[in-house]
Amino acid sequence: MNKLLILASLMLPLSVSAQYQSQVWNPDNGDGTYTNPVIDADYSDPDVCVGPSGDDYYLTASSFQCVPGLPILHSKDLVNWEIVGHALKNLYTGDEALLQHFSQPQHGAGVWAPSIRYHNGQYYIYWGDPDYGVYMVKTKYGDPAGEWDDPVCVIKGQGYIDTCPLWDDDGRCYLVNGWANSRSKFASVLTVRELSADGTRAIGQPVIVFDGNGTENRTCEGPKFYKRDGWYWIMCPAGGVPTGFQLAMRSKSPYGPYEHKIVLAQGKTAINGPHQGGWVHTKYGEDWFLHFQDKEAYGRVVHLNPVDWSSGWPVMGKKGEPVTTYKKPKANSQQPTANPQESDEFNAPTIGLQWQWHANYDEKYGVPTAFGTMRIYTYKLSKNWKNFWEVPNLLLQKTPTDRFTVTTKLRFTSKADGQMGGLIMMGHNYQALVVRREGKAFQLLMLTCTNADKGTPQEETLIATLKPTAEDQIDYKPGIHEDIYLRLAVNDSKVQFSWSQNGKKYQKCGSEYQMKEGKWIGAKFGYVAVETNEKADRGWIDADWIRVTKQ
Repeated sequence: MNKLLILASLMLPLSVSAQYQSQVWNPDNGDGTYTNPVIDADYSDPDVCVGPSGDDYYLTASSFQCVPGLPILHSKDLVNWEIVGHALKNLYTGDEALLQHFSQPQHGAGVWAPSIRYHNGQYYIYWGDPDYGVYMVKTKYGDPAGEWDDPVCVIKGQGYIDTCPLWDDDGRCYLVNGWANSRSKFASVLTVRELSADGTRAIGQPVIVFDGNGTENRTCEGPKFYKRDGWYWIMCPAGGVPTGFQLAMRSKSPYGPYEHKIVLAQGKTAINGPHQGGWVHTKYGEDWFLHFQDKEAYGRVVHLNPVDWSSGWPVMGKKGEPVTTYKKPKANSQQPTANPQESDEFNAPTIGLQWQWHANYDEKYGVPTAFGTMRIYTYKLSKNWKNFWEVPNLLLQKTPTDRFTVTTKLRFTSKADGQMGGLIMMGHNYQALVVRREGKAFQLLMLTCTNADKGTPQEETLIATLKPTAEDQIDYKPGIHEDIYLRLAVNDSKVQFSWSQNGKKYQKCGSEYQMKEGKWIGAKFGYVAVETNEKADRGWIDADWIRVTKQ
């Protein structure tokens, strides 16, 4: 590793970054067309808005309990996207009780179906937390890639989800939302109420404007609020997540009544449940709709479809069915290929934007180093631990497509028996390849768990016993170290682990394992570092690099 290059990188402004190009999925065909999905990763419930110049598009998505939360992606053409920041550092800064609550993994809780809007020189994001209420954050200086204010609780209570504001021509602000049956014990209705003009508090009572109960429009949720040519429009999915469709509804009043039509459905295509997303009108006179498709273990990936308003309704895709390949949107200039970041050399003084912890961040979980590595310290498990479902310091990222290989070079440093660390594919089921200290040696273990959310104990299989590759030659709390290469290969939601001591010859571990999504999120891969010794000094992973390549 070139230390001069690392030191030079530490001196660069933090905003400097090259556009990342994926080796495993690129939707831009290079001939003026694109192929869906434009983001083949789990950006669930996406929403999009256009900036004041008309040439910058910003996307956010559900992040649930993972932090940093509310990812911000940027594009110049709606096809090439890169991660530029996050709107939430933790859940919820400014509220000590909730900060503590989310210091442990609250799977499936937190940020549900956000909406992003530009208004009066600032960007706003609204979301519903089903347990605590409606929240909003806005940019501190008008730059969505920069700093955001602490979140504001707009409406306190349970059951609120999938919120979206609309600032009307007269400056009044309205909010539409759905309802979580798991908390409110009713669902399939949308309500509209008025907010204060600054969007920080409710000043009106909710009105039910759409009811899908007892009809094909059951599970109507994820509404987005717009105004076009004097009509108020609500666009929302219905019919169920993997099997449903997209509705558009219109009224001359924000409070309805609304007439509605199905404007996007699977039809004869292979793209199931095409719904829940955001409409954008470009300065070039085109209309587009970004939405998700549920791909089970891979999560909910993002598709782009054209929108035709010639009938007075926003008919999406090709005559209401999603497209696979289509001409790219018009843009001011040719944007270079850009994809959400995946591989990481860990040479920057900040954590890569693709990474998220599984709960609110504590600096004892891990930090970047000046040595070209990412350090992840061992988390001390509770006395009655069963599996890794409770671990908050999992450092993970989304799967980038259906077939790919992940290879990492790391050193595991241990101060006490039982400390372990390695590579994991995490979901309701998980599998991990770790090294664990036993005496003066390390065991290479395959850890497997089915139904982790139900408290099922993990199973372990001994792969090899390894001598340390280095030992501290001091008397004061010496550590032993294992340098190792770990790999996982994914093929159609099956995972195969392997390992190497020299980075050239890899040995497979066991048989293929079936990936499983997490709670409302796709399976995620990354690092795990844990221990059971309450009193020992922590061990740690120093990850040198991680590279995502073709199968």
